[in-house]
Amino acid sequence: MGASQTRSEQTNQDLVDKTGFSPEQIKNLHKRFQQLSGNEDTISRENLDSIPALANNPIRKQIIEAFFDKRSQCQNEVGSVQEIGFEQFLMVMSHFRPPTLKMTEEDKLVMRREKLRFLFNMHDTDGDGTITLDEYRKVVEELLSKSGTIGQEAARAIADAAMLEVASTNVGHMEPDEVYEGITFQHFEQILQGLEMESRMHIRFLDVDTTTVRCGKGTS
Repeated sequence: MGASQTRSEQTNQDLVDKTGFSPEQIKNLHKRFQQLSGNEDTISRENLDSIPALANNPIRKQIIEAFFDKRSQCQNEVGSVQEIGFEQFLMVMSHFRPPTLKMTEEDKLVMRREKLRFLFNMHDTDGDGTITLDEYRKVVEELLSKSGTIGQEAARAIADAAMLEVASTNVGHMEPDEVYEGITFQHFEQILQGLEMESRMHIRFLDVDTTTVRCGKGTS
């Protein structure tokens, strides 16, 4: 009994160290994980796909895929998995954790870079380290065309113009025969340099508010 409890406590402490969540937050997130999985040890895309609050999210596909992306688990691998356990679930959720008052400026910079990398990976779907025009088009088309106020062709034109602006900003003058390969992570950081997003990047579609990480309908 004592040895089992010690292992459980060590496991919880390991999760605290890895994710930055408190033991109470981890407990609440575990309850939500069990709700999603039907008390199974793992969850699949189908479990997340069935969440009503996520149904109308314009980047629903990217959000779901992020949970199963090996890069979201701090692995040096490219690719995806079919199911994830609670620890993997926590690792993804930790990307949405806001900064705390106790964090040093260095800690906040590390957190910001991790959040930016997570967002970048969501759009770099083939894992080659570059968000290409085709990948960017898909995101913009989904964001704009699903709003019902703009057609797919117009959304595509907006994406192309935006990518051209990014190219001119990051590369400068380009010759007519030059092709912009796409947005690198360095470019991505520059684009979002002036945007304060550390405290705004929350996740609520799981009925979990990561500013407090409490479970239940009252936080949605």
